[in-house]
Amino acid sequence: MRIGNDNADDFEINVVSLIDVLLTLLMFFVLTTTFVQQGHLKVSLPQAGDKPSAPVADTLVIVIDRQGHFFVANNRVLGDDESTLSRAIRAVAGSDHERPVLLRADAMTPHQAVVTAMEAVGRLGFTHLSIATAPAAGSPSP
Repeated sequence: MRIGNDNADDFEINVVSLIDVLLTLLMFFVLTTTFVQQGHLKVSLPQAGDKPSAPVADTLVIVIDRQGHFFVANNRVLGDDESTLSRAIRAVAGSDHERPVLLRADAMTPHQAVVTAMEAVGRLGFTHLSIATAPAAGSPSP
């Protein structure tokens, strides 16, 4: 005598359709995800072209000399920290955050001084930053 029922259907879960749905959802989320831009400064990198771009007349110029000292609008900033530089930039530019900023740093300037200037400009809300460069030694001048 048999105790179990041989005619009963074995219960199976069809996972093929489940996998299809999950892969479709995965592709949907991957394709529709927006990636956050981590930087809040829009940096215009210099182009290696024949013609240099003409500077805008109302550009705020920040100069960093070889020793890492800051100059804002041709005035020496007394202090080499970010807060002092921010106060000097705010005094010259006011609340005009759409004003383009030109960063002119000596080739031998410590990297930290350039980063400090970029951080101060970014924290104040400026969005247009250009870094001045000299043409390469072998390139013809216009």
